[in-house]
Amino acid sequence: MTRPIPTIRVQRADFDLAVENQALTAGRHDIGAVVSFVGLCRDEAGTLAALELEHYPGMAEAEMTRIGGLAIERFSLLGLTAIHRHGRIEAGEQIVLVIAAAPHRQAAFDGANFVMDFLKTSAPFWKKEHGTDGSAGGWVEARDADDLARDKWAGKD
Repeated sequence: MTRPIPTIRVQRADFDLAVENQALTAGRHDIGAVVSFVGLCRDEAGTLAALELEHYPGMAEAEMTRIGGLAIERFSLLGLTAIHRHGRIEAGEQIVLVIAAAPHRQAAFDGANFVMDFLKTSAPFWKKEHGTDGSAGGWVEARDADDLARDKWAGKD
């Protein structure tokens, strides 16, 4: 059986979960589980109006493809879609989508978690905060918790 190629996109436009799910699963009878994750822009208790997301074009897609390929191989996924937006994302809007398809639920859950843990730490994206008071905050620093989440996969078979 040929290993699936992940569907990877970095785009300014919003995405539609139902459309992406249908594209991944249409006509497939070998898929037993689909897990999706949609990351949203939080308002940080009313202080954040938007995030400005920048990426390294070409490199971001390449790293997302590499991560997706690792997830497909490691968890025997039957399909994977990962979409990450860039540009100004208002509070409440969608930022990232990961859909993992597998024969069984645990592989789909693990595959989606794996991809998100690595996207947060390895893909070249940067976030700048824009406050509700009109201020432009700084660039968001990497979090130790994200590194710990990624590192837990090192010991997992």
